[in-house]
Amino acid sequence: MARSPLPVLRLLYFSDLDLARWQACVAASPGASPYVQAWWLAATAGRWAAVVELGPGGEYYSLLPLPLKWRPWGRVAYQPLFTQQLGLVLTAQSRQVQIADYLAVAKKSCVAFYQQWPPAALVPVLPVGFTLTERLTYHLDLGSPYATIYQHYLTGCRRRLRNNQALAQPLLVTESEDLGALIELFLTYRGPTHTGLRPRHYAALHRLYAALRARGLAELHQVRHPATGELLAGALFVRHPGGVIYLFAAASPAGKAASAPILLLDDALRRHAGQPGQVFDFEGGSIPGIGRFFTNFGARPVFYPTVTLTHPPRLLSWMRP
Repeated sequence: MARSPLPVLRLLYFSDLDLARWQACVAASPGASPYVQAWWLAATAGRWAAVVELGPGGEYYSLLPLPLKWRPWGRVAYQPLFTQQLGLVLTAQSRQVQIADYLAVAKKSCVAFYQQWPPAALVPVLPVGFTLTERLTYHLDLGSPYATIYQHYLTGCRRRLRNNQALAQPLLVTESEDLGALIELFLTYRGPTHTGLRPRHYAALHRLYAALRARGLAELHQVRHPATGELLAGALFVRHPGGVIYLFAAASPAGKAASAPILLLDDALRRHAGQPGQVFDFEGGSIPGIGRFFTNFGARPVFYPTVTLTHPPRLLSWMRP
C-alpha cells in the first residue's frame, strides 16, 4: 500500500498564494488571531509571502505569514503597522514541524527578519542568526461579570469614574464612524515626533477600519465635551472570537485631565464583560507609564516573543512599527 506524500514546507510569494486555502487554514487553526487573516494582511501589508506546509492535495496545513519589503540590499521581513502579532498558524493536519524549519525557509528569501508572535507561541531552538527577545502587553479576562471586573479597578480609577458621574454634565462615551477625526487627534498630540509615523502611514489604518466594518468587527467610540463638542478622546476596538483588541486610541491633554481614556476603557469592559474564554488585549505596555495605566483596570502583564534576524544589524532600526 503506497504511503500518502508527506507535507512539505514551501515559500510562496503573494502571486502564488491561494487565499481561499489560506482562509481555510486560519479557520481550522484553534485560537488563530485576527492579525493572520488574509483580509487583515491585505489592509496592513498589501502583498505578502508565507512559508506554507502543503498537504498532498495542495491544502495549507500550516503557515507562517511573511510580509516582505524590497530594499537595495535584499528582501526584509517586517511587522506591518497595526498588526501586533503574527507567528505560526497550525491545524490538526500539521505534522508539527519545528518553528526553526519555517524560519530556515524564510531565511533563504530575506536578509533581515523581525516578527512579533502571540504569547502562547512556543519558541525552542532558533536557526543561527535569529535571536529572541520579549515585548509586553496587558490582558484582562472577560469571563467575570462587569461588577466583579470593576471591583478589581484600582481605587483612583474608581474614584475618577465616580467623580465624572457626579458632574452636572458628565462626560459620555458615544459611538462614532469618524476615524479621520481620531487620527487627527492622535497626530495633533503625538504625531511623528513621538511615533516616527507620518500621516501617509495611517492609510493602512483606514483600509483596516473599512475591512473591520465590513465584517462587523469594528467598535469606534469617542468622548466629546458636552458644551463645546470638542473631541477629547477616542478609541478603536476590534472584536474577534477570542475577545477584544484595544487597537488605536488618542486623547487631548484636556481629555486626559477629564479622565476620558478611563471612560472609554471602562465602557468597553462593561460592554464585553461576562464572556467566558475571552480576553481583552490592551495591545501595549512595554512603556512603563502605559503599563501602569492599564493596571488601573486589573489587567495583568503578558510577555510575547519577538524574533529577529540580527544580520546585518544596521537594518533593524526601520523594521519596528
